[in-house]
Amino acid sequence: MNKLTSGLAAALLLGVAPVFAQAPAEAPAQKMDHGGMDHGKMDHGDMHGAKGDHQMGDHKMGDGGYHHRFEDAEKWAKQFDKPERDAWQKPEQAIDAMKLTPNATIADVGAGTGYFSARIAKRVPQGKVYAADIEQDMVRYLGERAKREGMTNIVPVQAAPDSANLPEPVDVILLVDAYHHIGNRVDYFKKLQNSLKPGGKLVIIDFRMENADGPPKEHRVSIEKATDELKSAGYSLVETQDFLPRQYFAVFKKSGA
Repeated sequence: MNKLTSGLAAALLLGVAPVFAQAPAEAPAQKMDHGGMDHGKMDHGDMHGAKGDHQMGDHKMGDGGYHHRFEDAEKWAKQFDKPERDAWQKPEQAIDAMKLTPNATIADVGAGTGYFSARIAKRVPQGKVYAADIEQDMVRYLGERAKREGMTNIVPVQAAPDSANLPEPVDVILLVDAYHHIGNRVDYFKKLQNSLKPGGKLVIIDFRMENADGPPKEHRVSIEKATDELKSAGYSLVETQDFLPRQYFAVFKKSGA
């Protein structure tokens, strides 16, 4: 899964006054869905309406984040994890592009219902996946899903609006459809540097401005803007790939790393 990261599907899991996709109060309800916050208007349960219109609970805050509540994880799981999403999200190809090692430690910020976390866990059998989300119900669901499916290397993490709350530095931090939900992004990602190991990667997957599917265009963050913001936060763009039909795939590292 832009309040990290959605448990940052719906967007950590997990941002600064953000998400992800990341709590129960109305204001900090910015979801950081990384893992699962796909906004495809047809694939996301019309989260933004058939034409990308705002729905109750969606709001743009002065912190630059597009905040949306993702309560009732079981309901969102029916949207985030439905098989039709695979055709455009291409999760296995996206994970391939991250070049993970079997013992890697990954943070899925905005993990949502675990759409990416569950798949990544299978790729890092000797590693660990921190599935972070700001929504308490998503974190609960992630823990129950990990236990139900025997994924002992998934660790649910309760993210906060201003922090992914990762317990240790990781090799890769992933945010899927979560970046645009995070508020005060420059400050958020400056702090997040401390959660990356030396040489670690920050992977951002989010909706292109020109694509018809996704959240309202006024709430999207272009790859150019994201690159500028992350440069201010101390990161450098090192790679982009264009295999996703709706989203950009961008890899960043700490500047000078």
